[in-house]
Amino acid sequence: MFAQLLQILFSGVTVGATYALAALGFTLIYNASGVINFAQGEFIMLGGMLALMLIQVGVPLPIAIGLAVLITALVGMLVEKAAIEPAGDAEVGTLIIITIGASLAIRGLAQVFFGKGAHALPAFSGETPIPVLGAALLPQSLWVLGVTAVIVAALTWFFGRTLTGKAMLATAHDKLAAQLVGINTRFILMLSFGLAAALGASGGILVAPITYTSYDVGIMLGLKGFVAATLGGLGSGVGAVAGGLLLGIVEAMTAGYISSAYKDATPFVLILFVLFLLPQGLFSKKATDRV
Repeated sequence: MFAQLLQILFSGVTVGATYALAALGFTLIYNASGVINFAQGEFIMLGGMLALMLIQVGVPLPIAIGLAVLITALVGMLVEKAAIEPAGDAEVGTLIIITIGASLAIRGLAQVFFGKGAHALPAFSGETPIPVLGAALLPQSLWVLGVTAVIVAALTWFFGRTLTGKAMLATAHDKLAAQLVGINTRFILMLSFGLAAALGASGGILVAPITYTSYDVGIMLGLKGFVAATLGGLGSGVGAVAGGLLLGIVEAMTAGYISSAYKDATPFVLILFVLFLLPQGLFSKKATDRV
């Protein structure tokens, strides 16, 4: 019984770490602009699919991963430059619709270039399970958890120690005041999209050896990342990570103890339950009246 619970927790935390990276992407863009970027799921998909394509043409795995993250970040910045910036000071609702349109465009192009098949990246360090107290832990799960922890630590350093990171925080706190002290808020918004895309791509690459990837995998992963961000409190980085892990664990327990048929419905039931009790999420640092 304990081994089964441990196995479910391993699965939940592994997938939850991916949701956490997606939720951090939502949080970055929301803080910088007040926009909920529904193209975030496509960035997750692009990371896995680009890495796979590069490996298939003979690029070594580490280089393929780096290039996939970089290309996806550039796509994120292109989305902001080509779709968000021309809209100027449009209403938030209009900008959200634009991100949905960008999501559909990216998914359509991905279907043309990558095809409709599901694919798996090779595991980073083998597929031999590691026995832990009667449960089995995949080496790829350690990669997911370890890299996610490193990314969270790097983001903490970036926002706390660098001028660009502090400029992003200033823009999130008060965009007009940031402009008045000379911060280029347009550049900050573009950078936010690039960074969010890179986070999504990292999650997509890390989980692809476990859950497979395809042109349409970003739909559900993006929605679950949004649910995780909202659970934790939209705008809170700590909340995004906590929300992602919580969502992954609850989803895994639903599949393990009830039925896998309800796994994908669980996040939306959970968010309704939490928002009825805590409308601002579990770790919200500010009101969400802009949503």
